[in-house]
Amino acid sequence: MTRDQESIENPMHVAIIMDGNGRWATERGLPRTAGHHAGIRSLRETVETAVQRQIHTLTLYAFSSDNWQRPQSEVRALMRILAAQLPSQAARCVRQNIRLSIIGRRDRLPDPVLQAVQRAEARTIHGTALHLRLALDYSARDSLTRAAQHIRNNGNGDFLQALMRAYNADSPVPDVDLLIRTGGEQRLSDFLLWECAYAELYFTPDYWPDFDGTKLDTALYAFQKRQRRFGSVSV
Repeated sequence: MTRDQESIENPMHVAIIMDGNGRWATERGLPRTAGHHAGIRSLRETVETAVQRQIHTLTLYAFSSDNWQRPQSEVRALMRILAAQLPSQAARCVRQNIRLSIIGRRDRLPDPVLQAVQRAEARTIHGTALHLRLALDYSARDSLTRAAQHIRNNGNGDFLQALMRAYNADSPVPDVDLLIRTGGEQRLSDFLLWECAYAELYFTPDYWPDFDGTKLDTALYAFQKRQRRFGSVSV
């Protein structure tokens, strides 16, 4: 067993901002959409390693609510990739005993994507090896605002339940333990702001298409070496 394969905190929630697809492609003289296609391999390898490391929950930032502002040609291409890839990814999840679910707004997703989402979730609902969550049309600020409005309008209620309802999560998950961002940027970009309250942050200059299972192991090893006090002091 290598240092990167030592036991990790369990149940553990890892979240990843998959950044740098467009820049990866541009630096190679390719259209930006080529980077999104290349990122699919990284997604598969990362998910496989997460299963091997017995990570409980893996949440991937696939498309933010702000991404609708990108050129329409790129947005349409992204939606086509999602609709085309979700069936094969769901089949892969079934083989690996992974549950796939989508968090974020659904009312703005194109019908082919929404239908693919619903089929993928239904097909993988019994997976227990890993809970893989893709954030689509997701905004933490929007979710927090709508959860607060729900509590206000109803006079009372559980805020966490309202927050889950706001971004269409159908079951609770642990708070994020480790947040990874690829692509060299060092910000949260409106991703899981509530759930990342005590997350350890790990930034890498590697673009998402260059990320793989070995680099996930490197991030996990860095996480293991950190001391988490949650506001207390070391004993």
